[in-house]
Amino acid sequence: MTRSEKVAAVESLKEKFNEYSFFYLTDFSHLTVEQINKLRGMCYDNDVNMLVAKNTLITKAFDAIGDDDKGYSGLAPALKGPTAIMFSKVGNVPAKLIKEFRGKDDKPVLKAAYIDSDVFLGDENVDILAALKSKEELIGEVIGLLQSPAKNVISALKSGGSTIMSLLKTLEER
Repeated sequence: MTRSEKVAAVESLKEKFNEYSFFYLTDFSHLTVEQINKLRGMCYDNDVNMLVAKNTLITKAFDAIGDDDKGYSGLAPALKGPTAIMFSKVGNVPAKLIKEFRGKDDKPVLKAAYIDSDVFLGDENVDILAALKSKEELIGEVIGLLQSPAKNVISALKSGGSTIMSLLKTLEER
């Protein structure tokens, strides 16, 4: 790779890291070409951008961005061996993809995850990350919780009204 290609790759990585606030660093080294193609297809279907990069270029991109409030320095221990980066707009999608893809196997291995300035190191965090709720899921839950008391009041008023009406009809018939 020439120096200008490296500079372009670092700039491209820097743009991706600034664009996405959720990304996962994975080790895919023991997967076959067929398995990697299947994983890439799953990523494409779920709007996850997967790319392979050299660890030194990733480190240079982190350095170029700066570590003021991002916290990329916590990812340094994970930058050893082959690395694939999975970028996503939703924090739990790459973890769910990894779990779904694995089945009974243990590959790809999660090296680290960056979720809105929080760093998760190690493969043992896959289950935790997959269980995270997305922003849309949380908003849906909050709306459901806010609607519940209103629905209960309306239901009580309706049932109370029908009870009074039936009581009045009974008295009228007598």
